[in-house]
Amino acid sequence: MTQNCLGKIRSYYPRFSEKEKKIANYILENPEQIIHSTINEVAEDLNVADATVFRFCKRIGFKGYQAMKIALASEIMSPIQQIHEEITEQDDEKTVAEKIFKSNNRSLENTLQILDSNALKRAVSLLLNARRVEFYGTGGSAVIAMDAYHKFLRTGIQAFAFIDTHFQLMSASQLTSDDVAVVISHSGTNKDTIQILQTANENGANTIGITSFPKSPISQKVDVPLITSAEETEYRSEALASRISQLSLIDALYVNVMMKNKGKAKQSLQKIRDVIAETKI
Repeated sequence: MTQNCLGKIRSYYPRFSEKEKKIANYILENPEQIIHSTINEVAEDLNVADATVFRFCKRIGFKGYQAMKIALASEIMSPIQQIHEEITEQDDEKTVAEKIFKSNNRSLENTLQILDSNALKRAVSLLLNARRVEFYGTGGSAVIAMDAYHKFLRTGIQAFAFIDTHFQLMSASQLTSDDVAVVISHSGTNKDTIQILQTANENGANTIGITSFPKSPISQKVDVPLITSAEETEYRSEALASRISQLSLIDALYVNVMMKNKGKAKQSLQKIRDVIAETKI
């Protein structure tokens, strides 16, 4: 799969240092020039060391400057190159819908690009071996947590989620080393969610974090961080746009668990179907 260089840069941009943003801006503004420039020329134009440019390329997932150039060249020369479009007041209803759908597609593609396959494997393994799985999130993330709970009920694994923050904290205090806490927060800095995570850690639970910021407190304090991407526009916050990526990541975890736990999942699904069928009689 061709790596999306510009998409990765936009995805990581809010988490870059000032020096990294300087390099990112240069690439975003001059992509055609970059593919014809050496690392020394780029470093000289930006008045930074060659090593700084090299580390930036590594930061966004490439082996080095040359690998980034190859990906960038493939991207900007593609006839189906996607252009970031802002929603304007002049847009009609259909145009707004089209831009929202395109933005969602980019968020999903960028999340897939930055998703760490090893972290995903570890997360699936933890979920499969858990005695109990708790999903935590506040505000908009609480909706994601409830969706995850609704899905994981079908896996045969004991799954729980609560809307109320105090219930979440109380529940986290009862976790053990046999349990898994999945903490969801777009920013990774929500104080209530951090307190819940801290409580889960203190009780020895395994922890998985779903956030959009790899350097956030939650990403740094969980056993397995899973990072999602989203685009922010004037009329749509990044937090709101991130939900589609978070929901898709939850789906990926759920399907992986179901596939690897077929027998137990099949029994659980049948019980659910039987109960629903009885209510319809």
